[in-house]
This record gives sequence, C-alpha cells and structure tokens, in this order.
Amino acid sequence: MRGLAYLLAGASFLGLGFWAYQENYATQASLRELRDLNRQIGAAHARINMLEAEWAYLNRPDRLRDLVNLNYQRLMLVPLMPESFAAMDAIPDRPEDYVPLLDATQVSSDMAPRDAEDPL
Repeated sequence: MRGLAYLLAGASFLGLGFWAYQENYATQASLRELRDLNRQIGAAHARINMLEAEWAYLNRPDRLRDLVNLNYQRLMLVPLMPESFAAMDAIPDRPEDYVPLLDATQVSSDMAPRDAEDPL
C-alpha cells in the first residue's frame, strides 16, 4: 500500500513538473510576443508623430497661401468668408408634394446581378 502511495506521489510530481515546464515556455513565448507588440506600438507612435509633424509643416498658412496664388489661374480658389455661407433660415423647406427621383430599394434591386433562369 505504501509503495502504491509512493508511486502515485512520484507520478503526480512528474506530471506537475511537466506542466510547470510547459507553462514556463508558454509564459516566455507570451512575454516575447508582448515585447514584439510593444516594439511595434512604439514604431507606430513614432510614425504617427512624424506624420503629424509633416502634416503641420505642409499645412502652414503661408505655404498654402503661396500655393493658392501660384495656382489661381487653374483652380480659381478664393478664401472662405462668412458671407459664403447661408443661414439655416434661408434654406427652403421641402415641398409637400416632394417625390424622390430614385427609390433606394429599387436602385439596389436593379443593380443586383440576375441569373439567366430567374424570371424576375
């Protein structure tokens, strides 16, 4: 009986040792993956910071003004002024007898591919 208890204790000891060994390597693999992800996140933050700085540099008002002046003949760009916008009261309401030109469900069903045998 004592031998059976020793055998069971030894087997459980070996089983727990094998489990701990597996968990150790799984934990190390997870830590390596975490380090790689942190490295990728750091690189992404560096790229974002660089792109934000580049965006700020390219959107300098004096540079944009020079580009507008340089391409005025071709683009006819003018500065936005408050007078360019209408007040909400100036927009007319939709008439009561309004009929939409296209029904969204009809358009989507008209554009759907059909089989040659389908009589629809």
